[in-house]
Amino acid sequence: MTKGIRNWQAVQQEVLRRINAREWPPGALIPNEADLATEFGCARATVNRALRAVAEAGLLDRKRRAGTRVALQPVARATLSIAVIRQEVEDKGARYDYRLLERKLARPPAAVSRALKTGAAALLHVRALHFADDVPYALEDRWINPAGAAGALDQPFDTTSANEWLLEHAPYTGGDIALSAHSATAAEAQDLGCAERAALFALTRNTWNGDTAVTRVRLLFAHGYAMQADL
Repeated sequence: MTKGIRNWQAVQQEVLRRINAREWPPGALIPNEADLATEFGCARATVNRALRAVAEAGLLDRKRRAGTRVALQPVARATLSIAVIRQEVEDKGARYDYRLLERKLARPPAAVSRALKTGAAALLHVRALHFADDVPYALEDRWINPAGAAGALDQPFDTTSANEWLLEHAPYTGGDIALSAHSATAAEAQDLGCAERAALFALTRNTWNGDTAVTRVRLLFAHGYAMQADL
């Protein structure tokens, strides 16, 4: 019996220990929250918070009225950070440079409006190139929602990238990321200095602040780019 656990992080660690030690094997029904709270000597709400965290990590299956079981097939979840490209380049020991290609207020393609749920509203379109040691590193194609990024319309983005400005000035609460392979078009190949139809790493990201869209960006990275995530 474990007594005297007072915070949810400590409960979480004990739950993880029991799962990893197979004291609670895959598929096992674990004790209910009330029994665990009594065993640990803490509030039931503390146990609930800990179990939610373990479930969010993919190690527990929680079903109303059916109890909580250890997942039969745990789901590993990767954590990706929104990087400042300048910092990413400099961390590789390279010299960073940036070039604005286009900046205009325009009505975006229907796919962008649908993704951001902005209807017929005009958004700020910014295209730019990021360089590492004078070699193209990433092509940025971004739509910014002025309603979700106050002050964006006043920014020329000629010396500071939209990537960097938004991370510093536009709060966000969530979003989604899609990773894919992409064959370079003739225009993209010219910008990135690669062959037409060359295989590129593409990242498309939407970010939101509550129910308000902030931005949608598509980044095409030059050949040889690799992304790392923490599990």
